[in-house]
Amino acid sequence: MQRAAQRDDRAQRGMRGKRLSRVLVCAAAVPAVLITAACSSDSGDSKGKGSGSSAQQSAGGGAQSSASSSPTVQAAAYKRLPDACAVLSKKTLTDLVPQGTSGKKGSSDDPSSRGSCSWSSLDNNGVKGSQFRWLNVSLLRFDSDSTRGAGDAQAHTYFAQQVKDAASVAGAKNTKETPLSGTGAEATAVRYDLQKKEGLFKQQTVVARVENVVVTLDYNGAGLAGEKTPDADELTKAAEGAVKEVVGAVSSANGGSSSGGSAPSTSASPSKSASGSPSKSASSSASPSKSAAKKG
Repeated sequence: MQRAAQRDDRAQRGMRGKRLSRVLVCAAAVPAVLITAACSSDSGDSKGKGSGSSAQQSAGGGAQSSASSSPTVQAAAYKRLPDACAVLSKKTLTDLVPQGTSGKKGSSDDPSSRGSCSWSSLDNNGVKGSQFRWLNVSLLRFDSDSTRGAGDAQAHTYFAQQVKDAASVAGAKNTKETPLSGTGAEATAVRYDLQKKEGLFKQQTVVARVENVVVTLDYNGAGLAGEKTPDADELTKAAEGAVKEVVGAVSSANGGSSSGGSAPSTSASPSKSASGSPSKSASSSASPSKSAAKKG
């Protein structure tokens, strides 16, 4: 009986020992599981946060890039040009070029952006000589461009260059430069004398800007073979009146009035088209130096 009791006691102690071992093993396993779960949770949160942050940064960067890569510029006011040979009335042409009211249109690869027309007149008075007149009208339109800027700003720059060129013709004498009012957005008349072998030529160059279009009018006259030299004041007055008429025709072609003033501006500052070289288009027909070369 005593041995049996001892066996039972040993058996019970053995069973208790096994249960205790299991409890300890399980207890030791719990922290590891918790740690693993915690690490997995932190890792997931970190990835989630990082991914969200990256997405937000990417979206923000994309928006900034999109905004900076597409700058806007005020659209040009005028989209077309009138026929350069039809910008002056028959009466005006008769006054300026009495014997040459039929114009010669200049060549242009883009009539909506550039155009020109010229007239010449030789009024023969027999033994007294003859009166010569030459008239040229040049139109140049500038489109707004994100690289070059607003059309009227480009036109203003070209306007200033045309005036400068007219006032610095080689061989010119008695040069006079006069700003004009009531003719487009800005206008200037330049006049000078130019002596040639045929006689003394009186040259008038009037440059005007209306919105994003620049008008350059060259008008000169001379008394040949003994005829008297024309009066410069009269020629200048005629040229200034003609420019107002051309400015009005440009405005009218774009839906504005034809009074010779500028249509209401749709651009904020003082226009492929003129994206090409402006000087190339107008200098071939309206440059004072080339005008002088054609006078003879």
